[in-house]
Amino acid sequence: MSRPVDPKSLRKSTHNVLRERLRDGKPTIGTHLMSVWPAMVEIIGYTGVMDYIEFSGEDAPYDLASLENFGRAVDLFDHMTSMMKIEQVPKEWLASRANGSGIQNLLFADTRTINDAQEAVAAVRHETPGQNGVAGAGWKRDVGYGIGATLEEGVKQRKEGVVALMIEKADAIENLEGILAIDGVDMIQFGPSDYSVTKGLYADPEHAEIQKVQKHVNETA
Repeated sequence: MSRPVDPKSLRKSTHNVLRERLRDGKPTIGTHLMSVWPAMVEIIGYTGVMDYIEFSGEDAPYDLASLENFGRAVDLFDHMTSMMKIEQVPKEWLASRANGSGIQNLLFADTRTINDAQEAVAAVRHETPGQNGVAGAGWKRDVGYGIGATLEEGVKQRKEGVVALMIEKADAIENLEGILAIDGVDMIQFGPSDYSVTKGLYADPEHAEIQKVQKHVNETA
């Protein structure tokens, strides 16, 4: 009788391409998707061009089962990883479901304050020594439903997750340096449309004031 196969030996590597490129100081190329349709993910993957696909979960419809299938499709490609843009509330639950689906990196919308940034980082990290997070042990897809990975491996995966923040509110501009100083914030993205609305300019990204603020954000980062 043959020995049972260790389920952990069957699991594909979960290395985070985006984290690796950031760590190596290399540029990254990503694209947005307004759909979790796996065929779209596969088509993008077969181009071999993108380092990551960002699903715009703040704006597009999805359910939890389709989110897992999005994660599965991304995992077909070793050169590519995933990101999801999530709403400001309830960020902890959304982060847990996105990470649990196998989406390794998160973009948090509507960041305004230093506390918002700290909460975003904590939502991704585990409540374990050295991480200062709030996530608990889970048995979701990202850890092979508790069969394909150990708890320690799951904690390590979350620690490798890239935390990105949208800088798109007037308050975020005022608090920018403090937000950038938060340990665990890896990337920011300026949102000209939202910022224009906060200033009463209504989605005119070419307005001189918007251009000036975007330049300030880029240079500060």
